[in-house]
Amino acid sequence: MDPVAFRIFGIDIMWYGVLISLGVLLGVFFALREAKRTGFKGDDVLDFLLMAIPAAIVGARAYYVIFTWDYYNGNISEIINIRNGGLAIHGALIAGVITGILFCKKRKINVLELLDILIPSVALGQAIGRWGNFVNQEAHGGPTDLPWGIVVNGQKVHPTFLYESIINFAVFIFLTWFARKKKTTHGQILALYLILYSAGRFFIEGLRTDSLMFLNMRIAQLISLAMILSGTALWYIVKKKNS
Repeated sequence: MDPVAFRIFGIDIMWYGVLISLGVLLGVFFALREAKRTGFKGDDVLDFLLMAIPAAIVGARAYYVIFTWDYYNGNISEIINIRNGGLAIHGALIAGVITGILFCKKRKINVLELLDILIPSVALGQAIGRWGNFVNQEAHGGPTDLPWGIVVNGQKVHPTFLYESIINFAVFIFLTWFARKKKTTHGQILALYLILYSAGRFFIEGLRTDSLMFLNMRIAQLISLAMILSGTALWYIVKKKNS
């Protein structure tokens, strides 16, 4: 598939950017709907997103560059070139949470309440954005004979981007349902996201052939384990605090 979606004044607009932008826009839409449903100020959500989205992009790129420094050390000019991929969701999440803490401290807002409103939309954005990996023929797994395998460079491989997209969409649906049908306390939706997404990502990462590595370990799996532990701890802390 041609990675170029269309051209404007001779400038190539890549499918990767189009799909990520679509994921962001839909995420913002659903986040504002959730804010309205819960009585949270929509202006605060928009103000935060205007800060968090650029921070998340910078964080996602910085994370990727740091762990592939052997390449970028000799290609400094490529560091800011994200048109063909190279954004790591864990970096985006870290940057987003840090931004949320600083923002909420200044506005005197409960950071867990804000993140609970936003995190289902993050999962939705991930589900859509992962299709950019399909267009770029990246983030795929090793060889497979399964009927849903995709062909990359003449070899049938696991479509791990698809696995993660499905998991993210399922997490979005579940968190949205949970937030509406269950009596929750601030932090529980975030905790569930950390546990559910990270559990799925841990196993999917084991199938990938392009994982970022550190000391011969898959970084995403280490981060996923840390997120599962953090989510579990957060769940019990907020439950105990409000019991």
